[in-house]
Amino acid sequence: MRISLIGTGRVGSTLAFQLLLRGLAEELVLVDRNREIAEGEALDLQHAEAFTSHPMAVRAGELSDTAGSDLIVISCSVPWSPDYASRFDIGRDNLTIFKEIVPPLAEFSPDAKILVVSNPVDVMTYHVIELSGFGPNRVFGTGTLIDSGRFRALLSKKLGIHPDDLRAYILGEHGDTQFPVFGMASAGGARIAEDAATHELSRLASLSGYDVVHCKGHTNFAISMAATLVVEAIAWDTRRTMPLSVHTNGFLGIDDVCLSLPVVVGKEGITQVLHPDMGENEIAALKKCARTVRHGIEQSLLE
Repeated sequence: MRISLIGTGRVGSTLAFQLLLRGLAEELVLVDRNREIAEGEALDLQHAEAFTSHPMAVRAGELSDTAGSDLIVISCSVPWSPDYASRFDIGRDNLTIFKEIVPPLAEFSPDAKILVVSNPVDVMTYHVIELSGFGPNRVFGTGTLIDSGRFRALLSKKLGIHPDDLRAYILGEHGDTQFPVFGMASAGGARIAEDAATHELSRLASLSGYDVVHCKGHTNFAISMAATLVVEAIAWDTRRTMPLSVHTNGFLGIDDVCLSLPVVVGKEGITQVLHPDMGENEIAALKKCARTVRHGIEQSLLE
């Protein structure tokens, strides 16, 4: 399996290291606007390979060197600016980059799947579908997978149960309007209570990214682990179920946006999009997410 990773900043480099540790590719191509940084990361990973049991050819390259990729992961982004009034402002500047890189990436690897990590991830996933011309089963974003992980981590401490044994999803927007779906939250077949305490944990989960950024200036470990889980599902065709940002068209009257819903992921990309039963409040929350993301898409298109 050939994976190309576009953007070797903090998230991209951490993800590349995870891919090496798990042996998820035969070849990994690193691309960055700063070729020297990509070269340095590739060289460092080549040295790290000596301490693994998984051989992987790692090299830096240009967009043309990604030709024939099975999976392309896009984690590049412009730096955050104090001038941004909202998180969607960065989408406009990231779209400028995506317009440059996505069409040639799609041309060089017409059969690839594309995983979008760059923020605002729902908006950027939408644009990658448009710019690549790929079917929506082959373009998806990390979405609320990381938020669901944060939620499960908090629930784990409260319930004394391993996070991986908890079935609890955050859905909708990877952003301020995300929401938990308690109707499908369970552990060992027992429902996880929906009460003030668990709602507070979902609120804390939605703020966790801000907390990390406040303390150290960026996030990289958790989002890289989340992306690695998606890559693993594709590389090993595990058919794992997880919430990812996918093109939503027709579900509950929501059209033409990307939102996180539970999906099944395998070697062909998204093999199923699951439509969970939701209460009236959750349906209203999902529709609010859709309006928010649609606003973000339109704002990113402003000149």
